[in-house]
Amino acid sequence: MTRYVVDVMPKREILDPQGKAVLGALPRLGFEGVSDVRQGKRFEIEVDGDADDQRLDEVRRMAETLLANPVIEYYTVTADETQGDG
Repeated sequence: MTRYVVDVMPKREILDPQGKAVLGALPRLGFEGVSDVRQGKRFEIEVDGDADDQRLDEVRRMAETLLANPVIEYYTVTADETQGDG
């Protein structure tokens, strides 16, 4: 079994209201010096078998088809080598 991690983030030119809300809350909570926050999504997908290029391409197709909106978001897909809890 192989775990792939798909990280999805809004493109820089797209407004990120959640990130702006977090950015505004941090100073009120005593955290100073943060100049920007962008909020995204993380998916962990477990696939039967060992990591290979074919499975990586399949997870990329999943990301482009369902997990991300390529018009306003970009994504990265990586194989998670640790596969442990912690």
